[in-house]
Amino acid sequence: MIQCKNITKSFGDLQVLKGIDLTVLQGEIISIAGPSGAGKTTLLQIMGALDKPDQGEILYRGVDIQKMKDKELASFRNKNVGFVFQFHQLLPEFTALENVMIPALIGNRKMSEAEKQAKEILNFLGLADRMEHKPAALSGGEKQRVAVARALINHPSVIFADEPSGSLDTQNKEELHRLFFDLRRQFNQTFVIVTHDETLAELTDRTIHLKDGKIS
Repeated sequence: MIQCKNITKSFGDLQVLKGIDLTVLQGEIISIAGPSGAGKTTLLQIMGALDKPDQGEILYRGVDIQKMKDKELASFRNKNVGFVFQFHQLLPEFTALENVMIPALIGNRKMSEAEKQAKEILNFLGLADRMEHKPAALSGGEKQRVAVARALINHPSVIFADEPSGSLDTQNKEELHRLFFDLRRQFNQTFVIVTHDETLAELTDRTIHLKDGKIS
């Protein structure tokens, strides 16, 4: 479904990625592991069209997203890619329901449709009684499930997660990990997860080990 071909990326004189080749299949859950500075987050951001490589190709079902103009790429990202970050990145002034609706509204879906879809997802994730709460009133585990709901709202081809359980306690971490596999089982959802969590990495279909900007 996703192919990375010879991806390189430098920041000044520092070359972070040194020719990455990687294929991700539909419905696959893969983890990307490696020491700090290995290029994990940089690769994730490039695969998710948040950043551009210095050279190389990113193909989604054969379409090279590097050839898209900025407006086209932003639309592609909104419709095809979901993100889950370590610290949730929820907007504090909005309720859980409103936070989940935002990507759908950016994608020009009707308010009523976005609200209906958001409620369905939040119900599925066990947050039916937390929809009207703002992030400050939610636990860490609840915030992260809201973030997952937001990532799912536009039915993305893939969800990229950057240390998604890094800020959670053991119980919430285990629940989040189970949720990823439940979503794969229910919806054939694809995940690419950057993680230092060895337990999560062992659960995934494959672990890609990065070291010094290369797949080791």
